[in-house]
Amino acid sequence: MDWLTSLSGFIVGIIVGLTGVGGGSLMTPLLVLAFGVAPATAVGTDLLYAAITKAGGVYVHDRQGTIDYRIVALLGAGSLPVAVVTTAVLHLIAPAPGTLAVLIKVTLGTALLLTAAAILFKNTLAAISPVSRWSSRKVSAATIATGAVLGVLVTISSVGAGAVGVAALFFLYPQRPAVRIVGTDIAHAVPLTMVAGLGHASLGTVDLALLVALVAGSIPGVMIGSNLSKKLPDRILRPCLAVMLLLVGAKLVA
Repeated sequence: MDWLTSLSGFIVGIIVGLTGVGGGSLMTPLLVLAFGVAPATAVGTDLLYAAITKAGGVYVHDRQGTIDYRIVALLGAGSLPVAVVTTAVLHLIAPAPGTLAVLIKVTLGTALLLTAAAILFKNTLAAISPVSRWSSRKVSAATIATGAVLGVLVTISSVGAGAVGVAALFFLYPQRPAVRIVGTDIAHAVPLTMVAGLGHASLGTVDLALLVALVAGSIPGVMIGSNLSKKLPDRILRPCLAVMLLLVGAKLVA
């Protein structure tokens, strides 16, 4: 087992537990750029890594009462069917590995740029949200649509379930406490990344040895981060994370 890989899983796990961000937006580019893992394998392995890691976060957030399961169900109603359909499309283009690699890299880079913007402007999105004037049915429909968009992004790139999901929830539910938004987003990410990850496993793009090494570090990391989530502000972590994602996303797209 590569101790450096496990250490990476531990650090990303802490960030995931604290902010809900990082399972895909940090780990996937780290695997591609630092460890030289093929993009398709990085995405497939990271999806299952995120599912297992965030399950530990769900346990902690559930005990703290910081998960809104109604919102989780609405997001899942949009994301899970779309993830299955997107996986089927990936199966169709799998015989052309060059096309698949380009699709994943461009989608990954774009998703990272969106994630960085979402992190930087999270509070602005909440402030300008018109949701207070929307009916409950309209908010529910928008939540399902948000889940559908996340289903596509996450299945192709493994990125989006964290920061993009958190930013969307801040926009749709501006009155919810930040820790409840993070807990809800983590709870939705578990079934989404599991479905998408199993789809990638069927494509043969999951490295089990790499997955075990990452999870060995991430489980204690995410539980530490989740327990700290009520105590530590993210005003320092958020801009640093956003700048890093902007640089990595620009490199991948270019």
